[in-house]
Amino acid sequence: MPEFKPYVPHDSKEPEFTLKAVMAGIIMAAIFGAANAYLGMKAGQTVAATIPAAVIAIALFRLPFFRGGVLEQNITRTAASVGEALVAGAIFTIPAFMMVHVGGQRLWTNLRSHFWVGSFILLAGGLLGVFFIIILRRPLCVDSTDLPFPESTASAEIVKAGQAGAADAPKYVFGALGLGGLLQFFKDERGIQVFRDSVSGFVHFPKSVINYFYGDKTVGTVAYTGGAAYNTPSASPALIGIGYIIGPRLAAINFSGGVIAWLVLIPLILFVDPDLPTRLGATMGGTASWDVVSYAVWYNVVRPIAVGAMLVGAVYTLYSMRESILRSVRGAFEASHLKAGAGALVTRLDIDIPIKWVITAIIALVIPITFIYYHFANAWGPAILAAVVMTVSGFFLSAVGGYLVGLVGSSNQPVSGLTLAALFIAAVLMVAIGVKGLGGVAAVLGVASVVCCACCVSGSLIQDLKAGYLLGGTPWKMEVVEVLAVSAVAFFLLVPIYLLDEAYRASGGIGGRELPAPQAGLMAQLAQGIVGGQMAWGLLLIGCVFGIALVMINAPSPMLIAVGMYLPLETTSAIFVGGVIKWLADSIARRQKLDAEGKAKYDERGTLLASGFIAGEAIMGIVLAAIFPKGGSFTHWITGADQLSFLPRLGGWISLAAFAIIAYVLIRLPLRRKAA
Repeated sequence: MPEFKPYVPHDSKEPEFTLKAVMAGIIMAAIFGAANAYLGMKAGQTVAATIPAAVIAIALFRLPFFRGGVLEQNITRTAASVGEALVAGAIFTIPAFMMVHVGGQRLWTNLRSHFWVGSFILLAGGLLGVFFIIILRRPLCVDSTDLPFPESTASAEIVKAGQAGAADAPKYVFGALGLGGLLQFFKDERGIQVFRDSVSGFVHFPKSVINYFYGDKTVGTVAYTGGAAYNTPSASPALIGIGYIIGPRLAAINFSGGVIAWLVLIPLILFVDPDLPTRLGATMGGTASWDVVSYAVWYNVVRPIAVGAMLVGAVYTLYSMRESILRSVRGAFEASHLKAGAGALVTRLDIDIPIKWVITAIIALVIPITFIYYHFANAWGPAILAAVVMTVSGFFLSAVGGYLVGLVGSSNQPVSGLTLAALFIAAVLMVAIGVKGLGGVAAVLGVASVVCCACCVSGSLIQDLKAGYLLGGTPWKMEVVEVLAVSAVAFFLLVPIYLLDEAYRASGGIGGRELPAPQAGLMAQLAQGIVGGQMAWGLLLIGCVFGIALVMINAPSPMLIAVGMYLPLETTSAIFVGGVIKWLADSIARRQKLDAEGKAKYDERGTLLASGFIAGEAIMGIVLAAIFPKGGSFTHWITGADQLSFLPRLGGWISLAAFAIIAYVLIRLPLRRKAA
């Protein structure tokens, strides 16, 4: 087998760990983190930052006043990817603290009062993920020949192409970012709202009478009405961009969940319970409108069913990857069997942060985490037990997750399933030792949040370490910059989450229609149900049976279907529109008969344009939420009115222009200047 040679030789003196590379990476980590905080809570999806970060680093280090080489770009990309990874851990778990209700009490009423506790959870989880994966770097990155690391390889190839002068990708990213931000400014009610994000309505069923029979006897006669609430797809560059990236098949699977929830289950419930609007409206002194009733049924009935289906989907995902997980365990823990002399440290490419420092750092982190768990549970026994569960499961699941990243990339790492495993173990043990109520729920969520952050960051770092291995980066320098980036970003990421929660309070904040945060809702429901003793078990079991039925018929991605049920219809339908645009674009590209290079350019440009749309809308959304956290808008600043006069009549029709612009950019621009 030929000896491996990295892109940059081991004896290169090229600058690597420079101040500009580190600072650029940390700033990009904050931007990617904020964008994915918005995206993850709105759509239940995050977009891996490794490839976009590599493209932006190429562009940045070409600037006359910022020129740098491959190794500096590698450091910047490594730091930048932390933001997306750590915020995934944050939005999957931290909002759960605000979504728990036990005995009429909320665990957390706001994020501001718990900023430091939440930030330290992110810091501890992120750093543990870094230190766990350092122990496993050699067996996973160097010694494992069966791991393809698809996203690491793609990232390294983009960097190589950029050095050869073949990468014109940065302008696509930044151009789409600007356009996405502009469209968000003109549809957000805090900007200058020229067109509506979505239009809603309700279709009434014809009145009907059903005669109920049991054998040959009439049981009764009931008159029915009801109908179906609908929302047009959101005119969202970010959601459409997600659909474009995941493709038509996955977008359709996700949308099918929305169809099941909004066009099957909710209309069925409204049909069989025609008096529901009257009963729900009794506390308001009247009859509730059908759209209010539809939302209430989705929020309180359909979402718990979706949680049950998500639970089955997560378990099934782990089961379907059982062989990979077993290989992961074997491969990851082979590190302890390496011979001391087999890997003599003779070049910079072999040097990690010393293991004694790593072990010391892990112990130093576990001690304060134990104090946080004591703060939650108000007892040392449960706190110590929670810390032990967190440490053992965190290392084990980080090893499993790191191996899975090597197989399928960090975008497809089953973080929710891994986190649920830790949450379930912690919850069962808490119940076994008699810890219940808010304190027990908080301790369980504390375990889940640290483990989730560790799994997300370890997966991101092993992906970056592999890309660095291919490019010739120095491992210990990449590990140090990851530690610095986690330490910096951990105290920033709760800020955009808090701002978004405050800005969308009118629609329920985190957990509401605008920010449903499905993964956090799943964690909250399970922790609350198992430890707090409060759960709509009937609905959860119905969801579990539905999930099992999906598995029995070999339905594609039961987890994605369940997430679609948990999200608003305008969200899943917008993602589906993105998938349809991708299908149209691919159809046109096939007729162009592109060669291999042209096809690669087309795919790369389309992905980068979609990534730009996602980042542009998310960043603008967070900026507007920061400017107007308690209400208000640029429209009011300029005109004194809350909205433009033509918006109620024409806002929905004007949104068609936004869809047309997004479709044109994603279909036509990737095909320009085809490779000869």
